[in-house]
Amino acid sequence: MAVKRQDAWTPDDDLVLAEVTLRHIREGSTQLAAFEEVAEKLGRTPAACGFRWNSCVRKKYEAAIQIAKAQRQKRNQSGRLRLSGQVQGDQETLSSLEAIIRYLRRHKNEVAELRKRQKELEKELKQKEEKIEQLVKENEEMKNRLNHVETDYQAVNDDYKTLIQIMDRARKLALLENEREEDKPKIRMEENENLERVDK
Repeated sequence: MAVKRQDAWTPDDDLVLAEVTLRHIREGSTQLAAFEEVAEKLGRTPAACGFRWNSCVRKKYEAAIQIAKAQRQKRNQSGRLRLSGQVQGDQETLSSLEAIIRYLRRHKNEVAELRKRQKELEKELKQKEEKIEQLVKENEEMKNRLNHVETDYQAVNDDYKTLIQIMDRARKLALLENEREEDKPKIRMEENENLERVDK
């Protein structure tokens, strides 16, 4: 009767080795990492696990190995697509940020020009307000002067009318005096000292 070695591999050990190794192949890991994981689970060395895989177990799982490799390739392609999409998204985000920066810079210049124009307009407005204030002041002065002139003119006009009335009365009085003088009888003394009326 043959004696069984205590460190002999059981079918369960082979199954654990196959499952772990296939998982590492499928996930893109290395067989060495798989052997280290199996060695820790089964209490063996990674070299023993590798020897068992290559000498015995691998041949039984060729189809499963090809499927695991295909899944790994598909997984890698999917990862590359995600990475490509992420890179493209990052590039689009970067382009958007650059566009925003350009927009802000352009509008920063526009805002600076608008502020400059605003200051110029405020300065012009202040000058016009000062000019208007000056014109209003001059207008008030002209009104006051005009009122004084009108008052003086009215006084002179009243004095002129009064003077005309006085002159008119004086002329009438003079005419009246002349008429009275003409109406008086003229008397002359003759040589014999007799008074004689002289007819007109």
